[in-house]
Formats: sequence, structure tokens, C-alpha cells
Amino acid sequence: MLAAFDLEGTLVKSVSGWVELHKRFGTWEKGKEYAEMFFRGEIDYATWAELDASLWKGHTKEEILEWVNTVEYMEGAEELIEFLKRENFRIAIISSGLLCLASKVGRELGADYVFANELIFDENGVITGKVRPHVDFRGKGAILRKLKEELKPSLTVAVGDGYNDIAMFREADVSIAINPHEGVEGDHVVESLREVREIIEGLLEE
Repeated sequence: MLAAFDLEGTLVKSVSGWVELHKRFGTWEKGKEYAEMFFRGEIDYATWAELDASLWKGHTKEEILEWVNTVEYMEGAEELIEFLKRENFRIAIISSGLLCLASKVGRELGADYVFANELIFDENGVITGKVRPHVDFRGKGAILRKLKEELKPSLTVAVGDGYNDIAMFREADVSIAINPHEGVEGDHVVESLREVREIIEGLLEE
């Protein structure tokens, strides 16, 4: 069995690492412009990610990790993942946020797979302005499909809150939208990770 989670707004309280770092580094005005260009279809996701990262050139990995260490878990995140692992689920975190945060969460929660976008640092730990965009804004479905082909799980559950989770929802047997953004629907809509656990317990009893 496989459980795929979005990260920000789902497992952790941060809503968008990209936005939070823009605000931290004083680059939000420009960052907002780039976001609008992407949503108008003027640039692709890889270009958007790179334009964003180029604004942070010269900042350090240390500064990014300072932010990472302030991010708190959603209530019940650890318990939910422990429960799923006891039930023999494989855990995947699929985030269009930043790998610095996703890999820390993946490590702490014991996720089996972590996919997110990777800022490139030079040998001194300084941001180069380049990015490896592993998770396109609409690419979560393709990642989950590939995992399903590899693992052939008897049950696939996807949990998320945003537009970019819809592609992942389509690949799952059961989709759970947690405090979803407007227009985002799953097979179930919940307000807490405790409710996610209750739904999965129900599925396992069937």
C-alpha cells in the first residue's frame, strides 16, 4: 500500500517555502511578478523556479536551513505516519516546494520517497540561482503514477490541499483533500490529519 502526501499545508504549517523565503530575503515584489507570469502561461515552471532562485543568489544554505528549522508540523503528522508505517504503507512526500524542507521532514518522519525542487549551492554553500525542478507544478500525478508502476500497491491514497495536488488525486484510488484551496476536491474533505487517519482506518477495515 502507498500513501502520497503533499508537504506544505498538509504535513507542515508552512504554506509555501518559495513565498516565505521571498519575504525573508526581501524579494517578494519580484517573486510575485514571476508567479503572475507563470499563471498567465507566459513562462514554464522550470523558468519560474529558476527566476525565483536567481533572486536569492548569494544567500547561503545556512540561511535556508534557519528557515527550515522554524517550520512546524501539522498536529498529528508524526502519529499519522507512524500508524501508516505500522500498517505497511510506503510513504511518499511529493512537493513542489523546496527539497531542503522536504528532505528534513522525510528524514524525521521516515518517508520512503521524497520528491521536491532542489536549489543548487556552490562548494561554499552559496545559492547559485540554479534549480533542479524535479516536481513541476502539474507534475505530481506523473510521479505518483511512476511509483505505482514500480510498487504495484493494492491501495494508493493521496493527501493534499492545493491545485497542484489534483493530478496526484487522479492517480490515487482514494484522494483526501485537507483544508483544500477553493476549487480543490477529493473523494473526502477533512480538516485535520486525525480525520485522515480515521478514513484510512475505515478503508483498511473494508
